[in-house]
Amino acid sequence: MQGETAALSDITFTVNTGDFVAIVGPSGCGKSTLLNLLAGMLTPESGTLLLNGNPLTADSRCHIGYMLQQDYLLEWRSIWKNVLLGLEIRHEVTEESCSYAKQLLKQYGLEKFSHSKPSQLSGGMRQRVALVRTLVLKPELLLLDEPFSALDYQTRLSVSNDIGSIIQKEKKTAILVTHDLAEAVSLADRIIILTERPGRIHRIIPVAFPEQLTPMERRDHADFKTYFNLIWKELHHETT
Repeated sequence: MQGETAALSDITFTVNTGDFVAIVGPSGCGKSTLLNLLAGMLTPESGTLLLNGNPLTADSRCHIGYMLQQDYLLEWRSIWKNVLLGLEIRHEVTEESCSYAKQLLKQYGLEKFSHSKPSQLSGGMRQRVALVRTLVLKPELLLLDEPFSALDYQTRLSVSNDIGSIIQKEKKTAILVTHDLAEAVSLADRIIILTERPGRIHRIIPVAFPEQLTPMERRDHADFKTYFNLIWKELHHETT
C-alpha cells in the first residue's frame, strides 16, 4: 500500500525434501514474516508459495508444522493431552496416532512425564514436548521461529542439539529463523542471509559438515569458525 514499507521483496528460494535451511538477517528484515506467510497466518500481496510444486492452500498447510518462540503448552492439560491437542483439533485421534505419540514420547525421554503438567517440566523438556506435539502430526515441513530463544544459554545449547538431532533422525524438512549465527551453522545445511527491510536475499551459503555429526559436534568441527565468520562478515557488510 502507498506509504507503507514492504516487509519482503524479491524473495525466491527452494527447499528440497530433507533440507534444513536457516534464515538470518538484521532485526525487522522480515524473517518471521516469511514463516508466517508459509504457515498461512499472513497473505502475500504478490508472488506464489508452493509446496510439492503446488500453490499452498488451507488443506496443504495442514502438512506444515510450526514451532514458535514459546511452547504454548496448555497448563491445565497433562503432557499426554498436550501432545494429542493437534490430533484432537484435526479429529485424528486413532489407535494408530496414539501409538505413534507414545513412541515419540518414549523415544525422546518424555514417556514417564506423560501424566505430568507442563509446570512440572523444565524449559528444555517443555520444548521437546512442543516438538513431539508437532511431529505427531507427521508434517512434511517444519517451521521453527526462534524456538530456543526463551531458554537460558546452557539449556538452549542442549535443547537445540536435542531437537536438531531429532529433526535429522526423523529426516524432516525444516526452515529455522534465528538471530544466533552459531545456532544456524550448527543446525542448517544452507543459510539464507536477508538484507535490511524490505528483506531481500543477500546471499545463500551452503553448509557442509559430515552427515553423522550432531549440532553440538558441529560446533567443535574445524570448519565451524570459518562458516560463522563468513556469515558474520556478510551480515556486517549488509548493515554498514
